Order: sequence, then structure tokens, then C-alpha cells
Amino acid sequence: MINRIKELFQSLMLLELLKGMSLTGRYLFARKITVQYPEERTPMSARFRGLHALRRYPNGEERCIACKLCEAVCPAMAITIESEQRSDGTRRTTRYDIDLTKCIFCGFCEESCPVDSIVETRVFDYHGEKKGDLIYTKPMLLAVGDKYEEQIAADRAADAKYR
Repeated sequence: MINRIKELFQSLMLLELLKGMSLTGRYLFARKITVQYPEERTPMSARFRGLHALRRYPNGEERCIACKLCEAVCPAMAITIESEQRSDGTRRTTRYDIDLTKCIFCGFCEESCPVDSIVETRVFDYHGEKKGDLIYTKPMLLAVGDKYEEQIAADRAADAKYR
């Protein structure tokens, strides 16, 4: 008889309905976890890969030696580099463009750079209204690097501890 009542109760699916309602009731009065962006930010990993930047040496000279390894390793072919030899015999870039509409933020460019010139910052809130706005040129990348150099250096120092 008890089995029959149990089967009838289960066949009407009241048990499942009550389980669902109890779950809804638990979350109805629980503390909300919605983040009010941009006033509030969620924690971010130190290894987050965001907006690209070109770095400079402490004396102000750009680090990039135009070896073109980043251009060669980029799977999305988002990097374009042109270079020339300077009067002192060193090679430097005349053009360094990254098309962020093509970029897949894999970090290969960053890993292949022998002088730690191209890096991906923790900046993720940037936008472009047209396709051309997301093609970052050498002056734009250097400006990003200058602006966030302190954070980049801190991330590099923290990352060196794990290697």
C-alpha cells in the first residue's frame, strides 16, 4: 500500500516540483552576486592576456629589435612589421601594427620575443567603433606600454617567480 501511494505521488511529479520550488526559494532570498560593472571589478589573474603594448628600456629607447619572430609565430597573422637599419648598425622597426580584430590573444608573440618588447597587458576594456579603430600602430602600442609600464613590470616580476 505504501509503495502504491509512493508511486502515485511520484507519478504526479509533486516530489520533483517541490524540489524545484525549494531550490528556487533558497536562491530567492540569498545574497546577490551580480557585479555592477564598471564601478565594481572582479578579480583578475596576473596572467590575463589583454591589450597589447610595446615596452621601452629605462633610458627611453624602444626594446623591439625587429627580429620579426612575433610576426612569424602569430597564427592569426595579425602582426605586420617593417624595419630598417639605423646608422649605428642596429635594426629597429619603422612600422609595427597589430590588427586586434584578427588577434586571438594566444600570447605566442609575447613568448617568442627575445627582448620582452611586445606584451599583453591586463587591460580588457577598450573598444573601437570602426574596424580601423582596432588596428594598433607602433605609436599607439608604445603609448599603451608607457601608460601601463609599472603594472607590466610588476606582472613580469611576479611571473618570474613561477618559472
